[in-house]
Amino acid sequence: MRTAIKFCTTFFLINASIAAISSPLQQPLNVLAKGSIAGMPMAPSTIKDTFQNTINVVSGYVAPIVRDTSFMQINTKLKIAAARLKQKTTALEDYVTANGFNTDYCFMVDMSIPSGKMRFFVYNIKKDSIELKSLVSHGSGSYTANCNDQLLFSNEPNSYATSLGKYKIGDPYYGSYGLSYRLFGLDSTNNKAYERAIVLHSDSYVPETETYPRHIYESAGCPIVPPTILKELGKYIKSSAKPVLLWIYNN
Repeated sequence: MRTAIKFCTTFFLINASIAAISSPLQQPLNVLAKGSIAGMPMAPSTIKDTFQNTINVVSGYVAPIVRDTSFMQINTKLKIAAARLKQKTTALEDYVTANGFNTDYCFMVDMSIPSGKMRFFVYNIKKDSIELKSLVSHGSGSYTANCNDQLLFSNEPNSYATSLGKYKIGDPYYGSYGLSYRLFGLDSTNNKAYERAIVLHSDSYVPETETYPRHIYESAGCPIVPPTILKELGKYIKSSAKPVLLWIYNN
């Protein structure tokens, strides 16, 4: 009788151990089902968008689910942003060639990345590489309290919001913020940029180093970079015989 009890007890402990080991491996799926990642609450729509974006940008491959324990899952956001940039640039060479833009490089801004992280990129089209990174402001009208960096965008005057789309960088001039570059919106989502006086300029309030999770200075809708970065961007613009493309996107 004692042998039978000892055998049953041992069997129970072995099964309990297996369950304990299996549980952490299954945790990401269980956590997702409850609407959170790494123990942090997330709205179902946020979870859906995050993993749908991952599926969309990595064609034919879905990466294994790994728990992201970084603050507000910033590591996951940055991985998705990197894949999104790759997707955006796939047909970029054809676009700049067909529309008379510089075919060596362009400027890319991913507004899905929080403002305290580098999200302005000088992209080398020929080498398929990033040559320069920077912080860049978004419009104050794009941010709302507790939005978890999910910005709003507008093309309307007095909205003080960022407008998404492709821009032609125009001639330089000196205005209230010193050296500035006029921007001409090429899409229906930003074709009022010139009317709204949306320009590329710098401001010392925009830092050179990342501040995440703290946000940076907001604009009236203009993409604003640090003064040292604008000087570097000016070298690209000035040396180009053709206009340089600026592409501001969010998804």
